Amino acid sequence: MAKIFVIGDIHGCHRKLVTLLGRLPLDRGEDTLVFLGDYINRGPDSRQVLDTLIGLERDYPRVIFLKGNHEQALLDYALHGEAEDLGLLRVMGIEATATSYRASLRRLLDLSCMPPEHQQFLFDLKCSFTFGDYLFTHADFDDSLPFPSPQETAQQRMQRRTAEARLLSSRRMGQEQDLEPKPERVVIFGHLPFATPLVRADRIGIDTGAVYGNLLTAVQLPQRIFYHA
Repeated sequence: MAKIFVIGDIHGCHRKLVTLLGRLPLDRGEDTLVFLGDYINRGPDSRQVLDTLIGLERDYPRVIFLKGNHEQALLDYALHGEAEDLGLLRVMGIEATATSYRASLRRLLDLSCMPPEHQQFLFDLKCSFTFGDYLFTHADFDDSLPFPSPQETAQQRMQRRTAEARLLSSRRMGQEQDLEPKPERVVIFGHLPFATPLVRADRIGIDTGAVYGNLLTAVQLPQRIFYHA
């Protein structure tokens, strides 16, 4: 049976991306490969990440690239040049992306520092993708989960992840007791970093904070097998 492999937020972590891809038992002719966005910023190798992804697009007939909020913020600045957009990008770690292209922030205004194929890749990104019983999207906003702030300190991040772990542990116990029925659609998302993947009956979160020193994660569907680098 054909499989779906989904990869979470990369954020310029090229070495982890290459390692993870090497661990996936992909069938090029049958399997679908989905990336959930946030390929750039914060990590050191955004340019290499885009090079690798564009190469995958040429080699795999079934590969889907979704747009993350980091790509959207860069496109907004490139198209409109608003000072507020640049301020947001600075918080998002855009300097690391500019450095990977050996460019100043000013050259991001029209993406002139990027090769044409990188520019086209960014403009072609999809917002979401539906396949069978699955909805793939960059961000799934659940108000009951703690939401990270770009300005949070390491201590605040640790406190947030501790709260997440307690919340998810209690929910998992409740699900085991209640034996909830299978939902009609399962949301697969990134964006919100967890120490380990979030797994519920109706949603799976696979941003495990690769750029913060944690693992880059992929999930194989429908088996729900996880791979890490």
